[in-house]
Amino acid sequence: EVQLVESGGGLVQAGGSLRLSCAASGFTFDDYGIGWFRQAPGKEREGVSCISSSDGTTYYADSVKGRFTISSDNAKNTVYLQMNSLKPEDTAVYYCAASDYGLGFRAYEYEYWGQGTQVTVSS
Repeated sequence: EVQLVESGGGLVQAGGSLRLSCAASGFTFDDYGIGWFRQAPGKEREGVSCISSSDGTTYYADSVKGRFTISSDNAKNTVYLQMNSLKPEDTAVYYCAASDYGLGFRAYEYEYWGQGTQVTVSS
């Protein structure tokens, strides 16, 4: 059974930090790219960051560059999203997803999705 389980969300003040984790199981982790997406109320889901499990290539949305860092621990089949200097506009449900198609922010290319974790940044 394929599973992606996010954790690490919560409530934080603006300027604070959180680290999200995405634990994967049930598929060959090294063959997939892992992406983080987020969706705020009333807004479309947007790509935040993604990483290739095979070669470590990373991409970031412009809105999070310099503040968020994605990393992968292949031994643990886990991807992390370190979020620093958080802003109220980062408030959203954050999802991790897995794609064997490629690496990017097109949600339809991601085959497996987690259930999401809420991140709330207060001003």
